Amino acid sequence: MMDLILVTGMAGAGKTSAMDALEDIGYYAVDNLPLPMLEHFLQLCREKGGRYSRSAVVIDLRSCHRYSELVEIYRNLQVKYQGEIQLQMMCLEASVDVLLKRFRTSRRGHPVATRKFEGDLEAAIRFEDNQLQVIRANADYILDSSLITAAQLKDQVKMHFVQRITDAMPIQVMSFGFKYGAPMEADLVYDMRCLPNPYYVDDLKNHTGVEKCVQDYVMDSDDSKEYFNKITDMLKFLIPLYIREGRPQLVVAFGCTGGQHRSVTFAELVSQELKNQNMHVSTHHRDYKKNRSN
Repeated sequence: MMDLILVTGMAGAGKTSAMDALEDIGYYAVDNLPLPMLEHFLQLCREKGGRYSRSAVVIDLRSCHRYSELVEIYRNLQVKYQGEIQLQMMCLEASVDVLLKRFRTSRRGHPVATRKFEGDLEAAIRFEDNQLQVIRANADYILDSSLITAAQLKDQVKMHFVQRITDAMPIQVMSFGFKYGAPMEADLVYDMRCLPNPYYVDDLKNHTGVEKCVQDYVMDSDDSKEYFNKITDMLKFLIPLYIREGRPQLVVAFGCTGGQHRSVTFAELVSQELKNQNMHVSTHHRDYKKNRSN
């Protein structure tokens, strides 16, 4: 079933931070979607599936005249797509005093103040607050950001909508060759150059660690097996700590000389081990094709 979160609420209340948090846990995010396009967007996401199966959109007073219009369309879509699409509405709000301070500090214009109130910021905020009553009555989740930081807001959104705790932090496992330089984006780097090297085996030289023949050769060593077990045990210990600390992502890199055999083997096998633990993992081999002979 497709999952769509409709994010709305007051300007300055934290919709951008909320969308960042939803993106961190795997939602496809679209800001300021025109209200008339909402159903077309739903249909497109339902047809395409894949990365669009969990989506989030922001619709607020920038793209609809009254929040009553938004609620009416939202209710109709809930009925029309019941059993096919899970629709949820999240409302972001903050006190008038807090929003006044935020806009004056940031010196950003309020979208409603510019359009309707000739720049009168307080009048615009109070108008939007009054308009929001119908949203509050229909929202599935209301978050008041008046007394919390942007980081705390993101944590609350993640914990409310995350399907699995490990989805709160995407993990990228990558391989690379030291001869091409260590990746600057890596949080943890493991050196595989101490392990048996398939490069010096004629039948394996032109293969890579994505292939079973290379993996079998590398992992035939007791040292490789022990190294693998120590790395995976350490990662299983560290990852929950990183999630608790609020880290948005983790990049784990494995390096060998050319980035073709040993590092690729470990990146592949460690990725699979973490996926077996229901972790949100992607795998990237930066250099594994650079050394291949034709």
